[in-house]
Amino acid sequence: MRFASACGIDPASLNGLPLLQVLAGPSWDTGEFDSGLRTLAERLKRRESFRELRLPVRIDGEDRWWEMAASPRFDDHGEFYGFLGVSADITQQRNLADKINRMARFDTLTGLPNRLMVNETLVKAMADADRWGGRYAFMMLDLDRFKAVNDTLGHPIGDRLLGRVSERIQQLMGVNEICGRLGGDEFAVVIRDAGDTAAVERLAERIIAALSQPYEIDAHTLHIGASIGLAMGPRDGRTAEMLVRSADLALYRAKDAGRGVFRRYEPELHVQAEERRVLEAALREAIENGEMHLVYQPIVETGSQLPCGFEALLRWTSREFGSVLPAKFIALAEETRLIGPIGAWVVRTACEEAARWPSDMRIAVNVSADQLRNPGFVTTIASALASTGVSPERLELEVTESVFMHEGLGATQILDRVAELGVRLSLDDFGSGHSSLGYLSRTRFSSLKIDRNFVRDAAGGLREAVAIVRAGIALATSLGMDTTAEGIETKAELGVLHELGCTHAQGFYFGRPMSVEDARALANREWKDAVAA
Repeated sequence: MRFASACGIDPASLNGLPLLQVLAGPSWDTGEFDSGLRTLAERLKRRESFRELRLPVRIDGEDRWWEMAASPRFDDHGEFYGFLGVSADITQQRNLADKINRMARFDTLTGLPNRLMVNETLVKAMADADRWGGRYAFMMLDLDRFKAVNDTLGHPIGDRLLGRVSERIQQLMGVNEICGRLGGDEFAVVIRDAGDTAAVERLAERIIAALSQPYEIDAHTLHIGASIGLAMGPRDGRTAEMLVRSADLALYRAKDAGRGVFRRYEPELHVQAEERRVLEAALREAIENGEMHLVYQPIVETGSQLPCGFEALLRWTSREFGSVLPAKFIALAEETRLIGPIGAWVVRTACEEAARWPSDMRIAVNVSADQLRNPGFVTTIASALASTGVSPERLELEVTESVFMHEGLGATQILDRVAELGVRLSLDDFGSGHSSLGYLSRTRFSSLKIDRNFVRDAAGGLREAVAIVRAGIALATSLGMDTTAEGIETKAELGVLHELGCTHAQGFYFGRPMSVEDARALANREWKDAVAA
């Protein structure tokens, strides 16, 4: 009676029915049995005990799960007369386990497979391809400009944007591909059969094109893009870890190429990555080993041509690599977040040296966008000034327009707090970036530096360059700001910029970046070559 009730069957109709037929339900007629039911049939046929056997059953039109255990029974003469067992409805536990399993393998925000399931899918695809001698591929995707959306409009908008991105990627997937979200704004695509290389590359291009189309979210029109790193096996990796690593290196190359493109993995990328790893390790110890030093390039007044200050420039002479170009190690410092401690050392060291100069000599220090992400940046500046006794107006921090691409990170607010200390702010490479006028109106700059390219073209008589330089100088003058022409190399260039009204100049014409001793002598008017001929 209890068994009939559990099965939802009239006890009278249960008599004479095989157990398997009762449990199989509608599938009894089709013969399409679940693996658990086939296992049960085998155990019953061989009269073997079983336990923790789970199988689906259909009761009153509802799918349920049972767990069964039983053992054969024999009489005193050894004759088999049936099974004695128990069953339990484990539907709730099964559903909970399925939910936990789904949570462990699917991204809750987008519904796409997560990193774990992507890896499991990749491992299986590689095993299948190896068995049949096929090829497979792995794409790693990174969204371009997504962080700016998150920072300016907030995470709720960013989350909805990620949902739209996942929908667009999913629409491009066929039976041969699976896409997943690795975390943040990183996605991945596993291609099970990558025998057609051209088709794989076309898919990468289609994904980039699809993700680069505008998104309309809450009256906001959002523009982002995607960069893709592509690795194909078994050439680029015979294990999942190696293939993912290769795709990651290719993605790094795609970003370095300007973003919005895909790049395939090439073997030399591993060599470059190893070199970068070794260089990073050396950079981490550079300050402690005394390998960092500053050189100083004079800044002069265009009228008197006498120095009024210096720009401190960072140099690294590694014990292992020799002299490392600033463009190489500063970019690495920013990527590895080492720019914070290195930048703090530069400010402190520059202020310590400026304390030895006359009180009318200024010191300029470059600041990157990554430094302005650190909430302790203002404290670093204040501490350097307090410990060295340098007055705030003698310190000038130079920032480029790229800083304002991270507006949501609070760059303007940080710079305002620095200005409140009395520190001067300079907009470097004016005119070479995005929307300089907007930045000048929102931030209390004391000076702007005219990009070397405009200086050269204006001195060469190029009308457009002359107009831009004249307009920039007029704007700065109206705002009470100084102007500095960068990269002056000839007397003619100096004459043109002075005639246009530029107040300060800097370049090889007045001196190359010099040692601390030479800078100190020049600052104290002891350097015999202070004024260029």
